[in-house]
Amino acid sequence: MEVTYDVAIAGGGPAGCAAAITAARAGKRTVLFERGAYPRHRVCGEFISAEAHDVLLSLLGNRHPLLCDPPRITRARMFSERNSIEFELDHPGWSISRCDLDFALWEVAKQSGVECVQQSVDAIEREVNGFAVRLGSQALGATTVINASGRWSNLRRPFVDTGPRWIGIKAYFTGEQAPPSADLYFFQGGYCGVQPISKTHLNASAMVRSDVAKTIDEVFAGHPNLWLRSRAWERTTEVITTSPLVHVTPEPVTDGVLNAGDAAAFIDPFVGDGISLALRSGVLAGQSASAGEYEVTYFQQFGKAFRAAGLARRLVQSPTVHALAAFAFRSQSLKRWALKRTRGI
Repeated sequence: MEVTYDVAIAGGGPAGCAAAITAARAGKRTVLFERGAYPRHRVCGEFISAEAHDVLLSLLGNRHPLLCDPPRITRARMFSERNSIEFELDHPGWSISRCDLDFALWEVAKQSGVECVQQSVDAIEREVNGFAVRLGSQALGATTVINASGRWSNLRRPFVDTGPRWIGIKAYFTGEQAPPSADLYFFQGGYCGVQPISKTHLNASAMVRSDVAKTIDEVFAGHPNLWLRSRAWERTTEVITTSPLVHVTPEPVTDGVLNAGDAAAFIDPFVGDGISLALRSGVLAGQSASAGEYEVTYFQQFGKAFRAAGLARRLVQSPTVHALAAFAFRSQSLKRWALKRTRGI
């Protein structure tokens, strides 16, 4: 098949748009496929860690309205049923709505010369000189293909879900002047994150076992302090859900296709790296000259984040460990050490 594009990308979220913008600006003929329509909400904590700020500024431009004065998250607070831990963030994060962020990246991709197509990719097939991208009865050729179509992409080997079923639940609320912090409420079978997304609204996003909660009110009831806090809130968006959420070893390349964002692996939301990893892995995929180069660099840049997230996941599931941590992290030096070990800056 004659190659039509230098780069074809499936999935128009942060990872796919970052890859498309990067490839197009490098002079590559690029096509980006997205089956959904913008703007739209996604289940997401909407915390953009400092590691990704320069990347986002480069992609959108420092004069973009979203980046002029985004809400700054200056600390993180973690609550179990009996204990709490508070961290001051030396490098504040940003809070930006995924609805706004995804649409902004999609529009910049179009402005950068990317051919943006709202259509689903059905299959990717290896060819002698590249790939055939199947769109129903139609096929086009590409030298490089990037899969950024999410956790349950039909374009890579399926994840094996052998444990309890985890779901994501999210909605926006108003009703309080939320502090500039990312607040994490842990309870048996899940957790919920709360942070401001504007002066008047906050985002509540949870990851929970389906046998523990299936509604946002059931999530709030999982933690007594969160339940009391949420009584003053008024919901301003529909409740959206996603499932299942499964943690697997990262797979940055599948049969020569570069996987970016959640298509490569899903990281624990409570570590605050989801959007950062999507943007940074998308840029890396758009820059990479080969699948081998991408895979090696992917693990060099992001392997530490997944290892730290896996360790933290095991620790927060233990009430005993959480109580010990609450006592130990009274030390400011230990807090700084922990942040340095788990962040990329």
